[in-house]
Amino acid sequence: MVSSIGLGSYLGEMDEVTSRGYTESVKAAVRGGINFIDTSLNYRHQLSERNIGEALAALFDSGEFQRDEIVICTKAGYLVPNALPEGGLDPAEIAGRMHCMDPGFLTDQLSRSQKNLGVAGIDVFYLHNPETQLQYVPRDRFESRMSTAFLALEGFHRQSAIRYYGIATWSGLRVSADEGVVLTRLAELAAEVGGANHCFRFIQLPLNLAMLEGASLLREPGEAGPISTLDAASRLGITAIASASTLQTRLANGLPDQIRERLPGLDTDAQRAIQFARSAPGITTALVGMSNPLHVAENLKLAGVSPANLSAWFRPSR
Repeated sequence: MVSSIGLGSYLGEMDEVTSRGYTESVKAAVRGGINFIDTSLNYRHQLSERNIGEALAALFDSGEFQRDEIVICTKAGYLVPNALPEGGLDPAEIAGRMHCMDPGFLTDQLSRSQKNLGVAGIDVFYLHNPETQLQYVPRDRFESRMSTAFLALEGFHRQSAIRYYGIATWSGLRVSADEGVVLTRLAELAAEVGGANHCFRFIQLPLNLAMLEGASLLREPGEAGPISTLDAASRLGITAIASASTLQTRLANGLPDQIRERLPGLDTDAQRAIQFARSAPGITTALVGMSNPLHVAENLKLAGVSPANLSAWFRPSR
């Protein structure tokens, strides 16, 4: 069982004040019922992972929580300063001088994340914005790199270093199939290297009041015609996680009255934006950046409100 709201850790300064805020926010969120935590090695140049690791250690050491009660997700793909393999990387495997999915690189990054988070195993390990590579390599090479990465990730699973893997995207699943990544095709690649019981079981994509494409854009092949990314994920047995629930706070204030009227029982626009994201059909958990315990308390008020019925909000488009 996972909470319908998850804690994100993308934004914030790389300073001690922000670090303390994240550590205390993680503690408050978990104590309040949030058990889905999302981060990345490159968020605040490893600091977010380390802050989360510090909070989890305190929660586990106190006996308040056990490891199997918390879902921990992190990502790899971007080159992070002071976090590169000692032997260097093959330049041919680097896209745009910033992104890599080579198995050796992923092995190194996973090890660093395990150390930062203080855990032996990661529940969900994402390839971070793999669509970045499509700007620099042709699609056949991109698919070859994805297949090779998936093979490595299946190996990580067999070693109990990860439970599942997936892709965390920004634009890749919100644009046309010709421009972005095709989830159905990636599932085929995973089945080719991992069999029917492959561990490619998660996607992350922005879904909020201003970014509806994951639920409305018909871009994936379906039996009776194109379907949305979220519909494809459901049919493939892939869990969908919403990011950018408040669009980096831009949806936290000033929502139109008609939106407020259709999301009743809430006190703030931030709560309404989160309610929309976590209630979207096909979404399991909506991520919200929380580096301030006061924001955690505000967001946790949604625990007493049932998800909204948003079936009438989405109109499929092509």
